[in-house]
Amino acid sequence: MTVPDRPFASSAPAAAADVRGRAQPALKVAPLELFLDLVFVFTITQLTGSLVHHLTLGGFAQVLVMLGVIWWMYDAFIWLTNAMPPRTHGRRALLMLAMGAFLVISLSVPHAFEGSGAAFGWAYLVVVAVHTGMFAAAGVAPAAVLGMGAANLVVGGLVVAGGYFTGTVQLGFWTAAFAMQYVTTKAARLPEFRLRADHFVERHGLIVIIAFGESVIAIGVGAGAAGLGPALIAVALLSLTVCVGLWWAYFGHDDDARAEHHMAALPSDERNRAAVTVYYLGHFGLLLGVLLFAAGVKSATAHPADPITLPQAAALSGGITLYLVVNTAVRRFFGLRPNRPRLIGAVLVAATVRLGTGVSALAQVAAVVVVLAAVFGHEARCRSRVGDSERD
Repeated sequence: MTVPDRPFASSAPAAAADVRGRAQPALKVAPLELFLDLVFVFTITQLTGSLVHHLTLGGFAQVLVMLGVIWWMYDAFIWLTNAMPPRTHGRRALLMLAMGAFLVISLSVPHAFEGSGAAFGWAYLVVVAVHTGMFAAAGVAPAAVLGMGAANLVVGGLVVAGGYFTGTVQLGFWTAAFAMQYVTTKAARLPEFRLRADHFVERHGLIVIIAFGESVIAIGVGAGAAGLGPALIAVALLSLTVCVGLWWAYFGHDDDARAEHHMAALPSDERNRAAVTVYYLGHFGLLLGVLLFAAGVKSATAHPADPITLPQAAALSGGITLYLVVNTAVRRFFGLRPNRPRLIGAVLVAATVRLGTGVSALAQVAAVVVVLAAVFGHEARCRSRVGDSERD
């Protein structure tokens, strides 16, 4: 995902308005973008299911690279709709075409390393083509379109080529595609491009909520046809409480609004770098954490009163630990405090693995809830003391 060497033609009036000091109207997320998110939540569901059935280091590596290459292009469409809101029938039709390609990608995820990798790759290439074509239709300079398209075409080509293999060779191709994204973000010269902070921040916040939805789905899928006894009810409610805690970590105290104000105040080039670092790379880590937690939740709700395996317990606590660590890094970038309690909480959550393997899944989830409650309760007291001192 790269951005062109000059602002989009469609953003010129807004840029001129900025120069003259006039306020721009808020750019809100369009309903069609939310519709597109329905496919993304299915993608997360498929990746979670794949991890549950292959809860090994190899299975984790496969899910990691699949999430990486999918999120690369999905986030690219967030950049696209930030510059080109889907207000015309033509743009909407192209987004729906991309939606169909993303759906094929999602359908191929469970067996992507066992024969359906080619379908994954060709659908991915369609996504790249639609994305590049929409930039071209926006009137972007041909050189900028070619540069952006070439970088994404290399990624797509590696994904297609890898899809015709299986196992380690396929993983090697797709890992190279995954790595290519980071090379591109480091090598690209981010332009003077007026990224709209309001839409961009809101859009990523909605993606995080979509990911939380997968955790809620995992609770129901894990329960299956089991009898609704006290242990199942307890672990389901506690798992939902963990989801609320993760939501609070991201949105509590209007942190998303504060992040938006911070982004809006940055110069264009710094805002673009922050968009790549915080919202592409950072949110990749957040999504991976939620995905791991959802995989662990499925195991917890399937056998709430029994000990679970080490991989299952590690996925449950490891996902939350990763989420808290990445969330803390994001908060530090935006100057949000306090942060140390979250890092301490991440360590304590990691230690709950022994409860899951030695006592029960219910005990592990309950311990995680206690840790999160203590972390956010301590933060609330810290904020209260700061408020009192300011009033004094």
